[in-house]
Amino acid sequence: MATGRLGVEETLGALNAALGPGGPLWFKETRARHLRARDFLAPRRALQARFGEGQVPEHVVRAVVDLQGPGVAPVLRCEPSPAGLALQLQRSAVFERVLGAVAAYAAPSAPAAGEPRVLLHCPSLRAAPCALRLSQLRAVLVADHLARALQVHGVSVRLVPAVRDPHMSTFLQQLRVDWPAASERASTEALRSRALAEFTPAGDRGTLPHGVLGSACLKELVKGRGHAAGYDPNLDNCLVTEDLLSVLAELQSAVQHWPEDSSLGLTAAADAGAGSCMVVHVVSYEEEFQQQKLDLLWWKLDDRAPRRQKHLVCGPVKVAGVPGTLTAPEYYELRHTQVCKASTLKHSRDLAQDPAWTETFRVLSVATIKFEMLSKAPQSQLLLDLADISTKGTKSGTFVMYNCARLATLFESYKCSVEQGLYPPFPPVSSLDFSLLHEEGEWLLLFNSILPFPDLLSQTAALDCTAPGLHITARTEMVCKFLAQLSMDFSSYYNRVHILGEPRPHLFGHMFARLQLLRAVREVLHAGLAMLGLPPLSYI
Repeated sequence: MATGRLGVEETLGALNAALGPGGPLWFKETRARHLRARDFLAPRRALQARFGEGQVPEHVVRAVVDLQGPGVAPVLRCEPSPAGLALQLQRSAVFERVLGAVAAYAAPSAPAAGEPRVLLHCPSLRAAPCALRLSQLRAVLVADHLARALQVHGVSVRLVPAVRDPHMSTFLQQLRVDWPAASERASTEALRSRALAEFTPAGDRGTLPHGVLGSACLKELVKGRGHAAGYDPNLDNCLVTEDLLSVLAELQSAVQHWPEDSSLGLTAAADAGAGSCMVVHVVSYEEEFQQQKLDLLWWKLDDRAPRRQKHLVCGPVKVAGVPGTLTAPEYYELRHTQVCKASTLKHSRDLAQDPAWTETFRVLSVATIKFEMLSKAPQSQLLLDLADISTKGTKSGTFVMYNCARLATLFESYKCSVEQGLYPPFPPVSSLDFSLLHEEGEWLLLFNSILPFPDLLSQTAALDCTAPGLHITARTEMVCKFLAQLSMDFSSYYNRVHILGEPRPHLFGHMFARLQLLRAVREVLHAGLAMLGLPPLSYI
């Protein structure tokens, strides 16, 4: 039997190559009603443009059916249909390949290429937690999620600023944001000397505001490098303070003193200069103008400052029907109160003071917040609805965690039944008969969730490092959307299909095949939650 991880991207690449020169035509089906008849489709109109009247040569169809290669899924049939050229995979073989190597589908499809070192800078973390705005909280959560995605993909990441406020550290731990802390500041001496040399003569400094060391002119940089990159043409002068130099000193130190235990290895890390590092400033929309000033000042005062500085700008966060400004800690407390209230209604008793449930409620509160903040593209405006939450909303974090707990309950029930002697222990995966998996929901889970998950991880970590311009985009919304859809598909299947059936030997084969499928679902779900800093829950 063929081995190796199957991939959606590899299969699409081979299918398009089989059609000959030209752009890609094939796409993967995702809707259940289409998957009843086909897995991939080359649309009729696109085929007409490529092959005249849409008559695909017979030798091309044969080449598609006979496709083989690393990562390419085996083809069962390829035939014309009213919609175009329809292709169906050998589903039993795909089930066998995928479910026989579950761990391979909970990891990225390929190592990161082209960008071994990324410095993520989130200025919002310099605010006091009690004053942290929702737009700043969004930037913090985007930065944390992006850091996890890059690290899983093999990229060496440094996070700046190191948090010095103990209250902020506590709040980040509450939010399950993994960010470094520090007690000492980087030295500003070299930058201060360079800045004073660039400023107005000493006699003129007496007219400057208190606490300001001098004024740096940024016009030349804006007209030159800044204009080409898309910096705001209104940038002119920058009033330089000790605090501003401290920010630059920390960035400078982070770039110049990369940890030796990074993924580059000891020698490479020591030899790497600023030129091999890209800086991504993850900023709220209110902070971008000030960050542009900081970029230019860094270039002006430090000849070794990275030339590649990109801005990932997070859009505004609006709250429906709430007058005034809601701070991030107030938002967390509101969601935590709602989680406890929803649990009281569900269980008909107050569990908020029960130590066994305390951590569960905290995780559910953070899951609610992260799915709300990260389910839309970071650049877009976000509108929050602060109405009460429940496990019924299929796009919510609580719904995802609820289905995570249902999976845990299923496998715990199987384990208890084995201990009671009702079911035999789980057999070797190689002995399972996956041809028994013919329910529509089973293929939906494998084809839409398990098989494409490695590609999704890679896409989440993709940063276009060479694109011109100041701004960069990141697809940090993909994991939340994926987990919500996976949870909907699993919930629909689980509500319809009885997994742990009667303890009769002739039913065990079907049960074990289904359990192995749901093991894969569980692995993928847990890996996706880890990308959000969320632990799996066993009860809710």
